[in-house]
Amino acid sequence: MRVIAGSFRSRSLQAPAGLATRPTSDRLRETLFNVLAPRIQGARFLDLYAGSGAVGIEALSRGAAEVVFVERAAAALKVLRANLARLELKQGLRIAPGSVAGFLHKPDAGLRFDLVFLDPPYDAADEYASVLGLLGGPASGVLGDGALVIAEHRQKEKLEDAYGELQRMRLLQQGDAALSFYAAGETDGEGGE
Repeated sequence: MRVIAGSFRSRSLQAPAGLATRPTSDRLRETLFNVLAPRIQGARFLDLYAGSGAVGIEALSRGAAEVVFVERAAAALKVLRANLARLELKQGLRIAPGSVAGFLHKPDAGLRFDLVFLDPPYDAADEYASVLGLLGGPASGVLGDGALVIAEHRQKEKLEDAYGELQRMRLLQQGDAALSFYAAGETDGEGGE
């Protein structure tokens, strides 16, 4: 696993051992950031179920102003911290150890994100509806104006077209994985199937 582009391009990253954490593949990360390219510079990025931190690190490498990594698994947190240390990343980031639901129920006052990425373990399918429901709900408090929420999921795992205020604006499929892009309220035509 490696950083695809930006200031840390081609730098290698570790992944937690075992199958409990499934890092986003280099190819799928490249696809994701090709779509996000016009939005990433200076963005506040929330990496939910951060695992090794590969997606959030890619965001920092490509110019995100700030990334918050949310992860509760001890093994994944250890690898995430090691990856950040190896790249000597100290600025513009924060690790929020604990559950995603806990983080979303107690957001930092005034902190709003432009981009939110979630990639729960595939065997925790109920997490998609729960977290997307929280993000699309009236009490979310973490989405900035025009925010985009991206969920990585199995292609065969069919997510809803809407979760509260979040409306799916794009679905990309690659191999057995898919990326669903959601925006609050009306979309601005950036997407398409």
